[in-house]
Amino acid sequence: MRILVTGATGFLGNNLVRALVRQNHDVTAVVRPSSDRKTLDGLDIELALADLNEPDDLGVVIREMDVVIHSAAMIQIGWTKLEQSRLVNVESTRALAEICRRQDARMVYVSSVDALASATEQQIGNEEKLDPPKLGCSYVISKRESETAFIVEVANGLDGVIVNPGFMVGPYDWRPSSGEMMLSVYKTPFLPFAPAGGCSVVDVRDVADGIVSAIEHGRKGQRYILGGENMSYFDLWNLMASVMQCSGPHRKLPDWIATSAGKCGDLVTWLSGKERTVNSAATAMGQMFHYYSSEKAVSELGYSIGSVENALRDAWDWFRLHPERFGIKSF
Repeated sequence: MRILVTGATGFLGNNLVRALVRQNHDVTAVVRPSSDRKTLDGLDIELALADLNEPDDLGVVIREMDVVIHSAAMIQIGWTKLEQSRLVNVESTRALAEICRRQDARMVYVSSVDALASATEQQIGNEEKLDPPKLGCSYVISKRESETAFIVEVANGLDGVIVNPGFMVGPYDWRPSSGEMMLSVYKTPFLPFAPAGGCSVVDVRDVADGIVSAIEHGRKGQRYILGGENMSYFDLWNLMASVMQCSGPHRKLPDWIATSAGKCGDLVTWLSGKERTVNSAATAMGQMFHYYSSEKAVSELGYSIGSVENALRDAWDWFRLHPERFGIKSF
């Protein structure tokens, strides 16, 4: 099958391309002229140089494709860069979906569980629960709007499927993405607190396999949560620490400290004009429980959920292969 992948140099995109190659698909990866393509070295794929802010440039390429998987995204867990997030996440999705509809290509849109309804520790989310939305930060707003734009094109005739991954961990995290959390645990000598919330943790390679399965088995217009084990950040961070043989957190972060830290981060943002990683949106999201069920994907896609610990071990082994890049000790 001829498959076009956007976001191929990213964490999920890189693992996705590898999964497609293993299954002998004919893969074309969309990359920006300025992208670091080291992540794709040695892979038997074609490259299409394009800027997703100019998706019409891909029209000719898409004409030759059976499937387009749109995994490129801008992740801004904060209050700034909303219009930029909309340009990257919403407008590129809208334009690609329209092109795919006109050219009769199937499209799989990679969204996020953050586009779904808020969940709690006791009430697990699923594909049917869209409201109330999560905190209105730039990422959440733009991913929800992206889904809406995609669904409009499905209503107009697009053969489209949405997948909603959870919190992904594993190897080939070049940027790093979620691996930044793991590296922060390793690099912090004394870690008193972990966020009080939790997330659905999943091996990125399981998500990649789930997306490949959605190409064939996903029903038009349907969403599929590709999550994993619902676990607290406290437990996740301590599991990370165990894998890396370093000290983990001692307590869950009290809400009042999280709120105070977030407001301080917002103040620094206001004074400096540059939003910090610690801001009130990020700290609030960390106190929430992003727990979801993947039963629909298991039932309809044959989705399989592996061990979080094994995924973390593979992630750590991979980070240790590149100690200079990630600022860790060489082993």
